[in-house]
Amino acid sequence: MAGRAKLDDVPERLVRATVDLLAEQGPSAIKARSVASASGLSTMVVYSHFGGIPELMSAVADHGFKELGRAFALVPVTEDPIADLFAMALTCRRLASDNPHLYDLMFGLSTRATYRPSTGANPRLSGHSPAFREAHVHITAACERLVHSGRVEQREPEVMAAQLWSMVHGYITLELAEHFVEFEDAVAQVLLPMGVNFAVGLGDQRTRAEVSHQAGARLYGSITEGH
Repeated sequence: MAGRAKLDDVPERLVRATVDLLAEQGPSAIKARSVASASGLSTMVVYSHFGGIPELMSAVADHGFKELGRAFALVPVTEDPIADLFAMALTCRRLASDNPHLYDLMFGLSTRATYRPSTGANPRLSGHSPAFREAHVHITAACERLVHSGRVEQREPEVMAAQLWSMVHGYITLELAEHFVEFEDAVAQVLLPMGVNFAVGLGDQRTRAEVSHQAGARLYGSITEGH
């Protein structure tokens, strides 16, 4: 049984080692030999468990989405869905800043130039892997609550979630690329008012949207203080 437990732990060790290598050295460090060395295993183990680096990278991306889903689950469901959504936006921003290279991999920003793409269809890149859906469902659920709140015009929660997802990740991508270095507080000056404008565009009242986003910032602050 102990041998089986150790064997079952091998894939997670390889994924964890790859995540750490991404954070410390970037995508150029991800090779079978370096991953094996970092995990204390042989190079052959990488191939026997994943088939190759592309498959390992897909598992690493799924690991990232599982972490994102767990972080979203820590955001309390309040009576203000806009506050909840903004707290989740800030949560996603924090995870991206903690490991930008992992974020790039999760959202397909490193695949073309840096990683050798796997052959055939890749469900992760189309946003349909189970790990992605388990994280994204938190966004969709909050959008459903927003529609039912009567604060915005009636529309499909899935479409609203996709629009919000695009806005937030556009901001995160630009911030990671240091496009907002001239701002003293890019969250307060760019992300928050953009979220307010998004809510107003959906039909919410501007003053109420501003109050909700401030509440979302406080909600996020209470989560990070508690951890």
